[in-house]
Amino acid sequence: MEAVKSILFVCLGNICRSPLAEGIARDIIRQYNLDVKVDSAGTSGWHIDEMPCAGSRNIAKKHGLNIDDLRGRRVSIYADDDFDLLIALDSNNQRDLISLGFEKSKIKKMGDFGLKGADIPDPYTYKDEEGFERIYQMLKICVHQLLSIHYPVVESHQNLQQK
Repeated sequence: MEAVKSILFVCLGNICRSPLAEGIARDIIRQYNLDVKVDSAGTSGWHIDEMPCAGSRNIAKKHGLNIDDLRGRRVSIYADDDFDLLIALDSNNQRDLISLGFEKSKIKKMGDFGLKGADIPDPYTYKDEEGFERIYQMLKICVHQLLSIHYPVVESHQNLQQK
C-alpha cells in the first residue's frame, strides 16, 4: 500500500464534523509521531473563516483536544488536489467531491472505516451535547481505523476497546 502523507476531511460547512475529525487525527498523529498532514474543508462556502461551532469545540475540549485554531474554508480542486486522500463525512459530501472533479480513487467515505459505510450525521440535527458526543465517538472509531490501515503502528479502535 502506498504511503498516505496527507488527508483532507470534508463535510458540508467545515464547522462541525470535519474540524472534529481533523482534531482527532492531529491528536493521534502527535501520539504516534506520524509524518502525515491533515486538514479539513467544506463543500459549501457558508462558514468561511469561522471557528468550529461551539458544540464541536466543547466536545473536543471534553476529550482533551483543542480545535479553536481551525477556521472554516471551502474545498477547492485547485488548492486541495494534492491531498492523497479526501475523506467525505457523508454520501452527499462524497458526491460533491466527485462533481468538483477530484480523482475518484482519492475519495473515501469516513464511515467505510469501522462503521460499515454509515454516514456521519451532521450534529446540527441534534443541537445538544449528547449528539456531539455521538458524532465524536463515531469519528474516533473511523479516524483510528483509517490511520491504523495506513500506519500499522497506530492501534485500531477495535484493539483499543479490547484493552
